[in-house]
Amino acid sequence: MFDLTGHVALVTGGNSGIGLAFAKGLLKSGASVAIWGRNSSKNAIALAALQALVDEQSLPGGVAAFACDVTSKASIEAAFEDTLARFEKVDSCFANAGGSGESQMLHDTSDEDWNAVVNLNLNSVVHTYQPVIRHLMARKAPGKLVVTSSVAAMLGTGMRAAYSTTKAAVVGLTKALAVELGRAHIQVNAILPGFIETEMSMNTPQQFRDACKRRTVSGEIGTLEDMEGIAVFLASPASNYITGQSIVIDGGQSIYPM
Repeated sequence: MFDLTGHVALVTGGNSGIGLAFAKGLLKSGASVAIWGRNSSKNAIALAALQALVDEQSLPGGVAAFACDVTSKASIEAAFEDTLARFEKVDSCFANAGGSGESQMLHDTSDEDWNAVVNLNLNSVVHTYQPVIRHLMARKAPGKLVVTSSVAAMLGTGMRAAYSTTKAAVVGLTKALAVELGRAHIQVNAILPGFIETEMSMNTPQQFRDACKRRTVSGEIGTLEDMEGIAVFLASPASNYITGQSIVIDGGQSIYPM
């Protein structure tokens, strides 16, 4: 059920953090994985690590990295064509690339700053999904679309209104597309991580990190390894009857009263 041999997964923002964890989990389950990222040096480092994983564990899947700026529709379309040239198909798409933007009050937020977060966290998901959906429907193939949202979509995050808004927006998009694509046997879901230990989160103030620890039921911060399994599950046939859902991976943060 969790053997993804022959499956091809696309992961945006796959050269670090949660996206790289998704890629590792998918490879370990036998899938081939294309990672997209705009930083060529990070792409090369991630690709080397993933290829080493494939070689060390004699995994059946292949791996490739493609330069892509997901805020550019042209860049997305080019990267998708490169992905098809390498793997011939895509079965699942993890729209993971994103960012939090500047920490500032809404009334101090410029249109430029607001639109930058909207383009990165919302428009990029739409533009990434579009060629994937067209490809799946042309093949008359089932597929999986997964977006990385955040618990900020439910809880709100002060000083980061654009981030919370866009992460909530992709949850709405997930539900709409689940209905729109259901008869095509394309499942669409959202992953809502809580505080996960990544390169980016390591730069957050210790006071904030301690508060996040206290708000989980185990008193622990999530690790990247905690994110691998959900990618495998949502790419696999085990999730065929799950669509339009927001799956929270937060150690109980969102249900723990403080």
